[in-house]
Amino acid sequence: MDESSEKLPASDPNGNDGALPVAADDAGFRVGQRVHAMGNPRRTGTVRYVGAVEGHAGAWVGVDWDDGEGKHDGSVNGVRYFAAAGERSASFVRSKNLSAGISFIEALHLRYRGDSTKEEEDEMYILSTSKKRVSIQLVGKNKVQEKLKHFEELRGASVSYLGVSFVGSSDEINALVPNLEELDLTGNLLSKWQDIGSLCDALPALGVLNLTNNFMEHHVEELPLLKRIHTLVLNNCGMTWKEVEMLKESLTAVEELHLMANKLRTIMPAPSVPVTAFVQGFDNLRLLNLEDNCIDSWDEILKFSYLRSLEQLHLNKNKLKHIYYPANHPSP
Repeated sequence: MDESSEKLPASDPNGNDGALPVAADDAGFRVGQRVHAMGNPRRTGTVRYVGAVEGHAGAWVGVDWDDGEGKHDGSVNGVRYFAAAGERSASFVRSKNLSAGISFIEALHLRYRGDSTKEEEDEMYILSTSKKRVSIQLVGKNKVQEKLKHFEELRGASVSYLGVSFVGSSDEINALVPNLEELDLTGNLLSKWQDIGSLCDALPALGVLNLTNNFMEHHVEELPLLKRIHTLVLNNCGMTWKEVEMLKESLTAVEELHLMANKLRTIMPAPSVPVTAFVQGFDNLRLLNLEDNCIDSWDEILKFSYLRSLEQLHLNKNKLKHIYYPANHPSP
């Protein structure tokens, strides 16, 4: 039976057996907000609806889950509340079963000073004196915790999958980790470019930033000059090339740009130039990673011909059928 027309128990619009406790309110969740399941920061999603569900008591939060593992497509008993990304990627959840996340500073304390699982420790590392990543497991967590009683010694940090949704005080961040050079924020709840700009401003030594699996908003605005960022990882962030072009003005020093798994199909240069024009700027870009996208025409790849410093272009797992170099191709 189709999920949208199936008669569901009055206690739960997802069709689960048994009644769920009724939350007092929606706890301030808003449409578009990034959240994770309470107690499970790896199960992330986007709020698509907040309010009543016909035939079911109390307030509900409609979430479209990133992993696609939900109950329906945003409709219940023939009533559509929102359009989910997949046929069964959404579910309605009580607000008490969701988390809006924590600050970056809270995440640092949680990962490097609190109790952690072996899985979390596998993701933790510090930078050696030669700036090579050294696993916490190899160094020994007790030794690392002793060393990091003063966070100013921290050169590289990973706070991946901890539910970071906002930055916090820039002054406090700068006072806490003033020498941070590498930061891995994979799998968190960040979405605003303004927050990323504030974070980079607060970390004057930061050169490597990994934002993989953070679903960034499409509005790139109020972003300061990120003149120290030389490696930026934006894998599976929902990026379009239009947004990359908007970021370009801030990324004056970027040498490596990773854009895997963003469903990129067309390379659109700056809006002020024709769609057939070449991508320009990125004067220091040496490596561009476009693996696992949807590019199917070599004409799109030729648009990178004017990137003078480009040495490596990664294109595995695209849909390219032909590779050629036109005889009349203009020189940069």
